[in-house]
Amino acid sequence: MKLLEKIQLTIGAIFLSVFFITIVIQVTTRMISISAIWTEEVANYSFIWAVFMGAAVMLNRREHFKFDLLLKKLKGKAKSTLVLINDLILLAFSFAIFYYGIIAVQNFWNYTWVSLSEMKMGYVWISVPIMGGTMIIYMIGHLINTIKHFNREEATSS
Repeated sequence: MKLLEKIQLTIGAIFLSVFFITIVIQVTTRMISISAIWTEEVANYSFIWAVFMGAAVMLNRREHFKFDLLLKKLKGKAKSTLVLINDLILLAFSFAIFYYGIIAVQNFWNYTWVSLSEMKMGYVWISVPIMGGTMIIYMIGHLINTIKHFNREEATSS
């Protein structure tokens, strides 16, 4: 899972760099009155990839959006049970993202970008099932860890 996380972070960083460079190109070309219409789409779609890769990594690190007021108050088996329930809910959510992401890729694969008609929208949409699939892998790992340490105090969400 560490290797998978490192790969996703690398992909996310590459797309974030593409986003930043594209925005700089867009601003520069506008300042010198040159039309670079492709920059908007490249920036949008690279940002989508960066966010989705980062979201999966944050789920693995358990740094995603969460309400932890109750989790901080519980101890032992009650805390482990809550962590297990949360992990099962996140696993179900991850399966839904993966499944519907595949449907989106199939439906939109042959659509093309407006400014770069050689590029297919499938390349953008495929980020969704990749995110969902890696989230499933991460959540299965978390579930195994939670079950292994079910009655221990360290079976936390960290």
